[in-house]
Amino acid sequence: MKNCVFEVKDVDYEYPGNVLALKGISFSVAYGERIAILGANASGKSTLLHLLNGLYFPTRGEIIALGRRLTEDTVETRPFLQEFRQKVAFLFQNSDAQLFCPSVEEELAFGPTQLRLPVEEIQRRIDDTLQLFGITHLRNRSPQTLSGGEKKKVALASLITCGPRVILLDEPSAGLDPCTQQWLIEFLNLLYKSGITLITASHDLSFVAETADRALILSEDHCLVYDGSVRDALHNLDLLLSVNLIHAHSHIHEGLEHAHPHLHEVWHDHEH
Repeated sequence: MKNCVFEVKDVDYEYPGNVLALKGISFSVAYGERIAILGANASGKSTLLHLLNGLYFPTRGEIIALGRRLTEDTVETRPFLQEFRQKVAFLFQNSDAQLFCPSVEEELAFGPTQLRLPVEEIQRRIDDTLQLFGITHLRNRSPQTLSGGEKKKVALASLITCGPRVILLDEPSAGLDPCTQQWLIEFLNLLYKSGITLITASHDLSFVAETADRALILSEDHCLVYDGSVRDALHNLDLLLSVNLIHAHSHIHEGLEHAHPHLHEVWHDHEH
């Protein structure tokens, strides 16, 4: 499909030892979408993101990325690899896994340098991105000395300097304080409005309610059981219970047992 970033076709993935992580997964992603991959822990969310980023490859089935089949051979072909790494960025759940340079400025320079951009263009992107993120004062700091929220900003900033069209985010709200989490929500919405495709793996339903329109839900047996609007998914309590994204809290009231689904801080009513 011409306007597709990704086409995922009947994909299985197994870890060594025949440990099944994904089974029969099929969907497509168009440019400009913002999608949440939802599921309980160990359902396969992060694995799916790694497959989309060409870090893992399907055991069965295929993934088409930017119009080409994503395989070990294609990602080793320099013209495609350079295009793919420039257009598709990955934000790891653990920022420490992504930050390895001596200073914040060098982190932001690393990606554009690998893309062989002119020195003047690299410096312009660094300056603009530091200002955009409000982290100019961190320019010369070592990333390892930063707070968790600052590390997340620097990790995301290091992706933005490459000018991606698609960003894959693995549990981006994990471990963030409320202020930084709200900043992240607003920034992701700004990226979406600028035309960037966002694919976020999360089990934080409150975060997803504000940062995605379409939901892909994985069951605990690693199958895709829902592909539709986030709003409809978050109102489907039976679905959320079945995939262990919410729990039913039982108590006795007037002699009868009642079960009330709890949405773990999701909305009272996110009607927009």
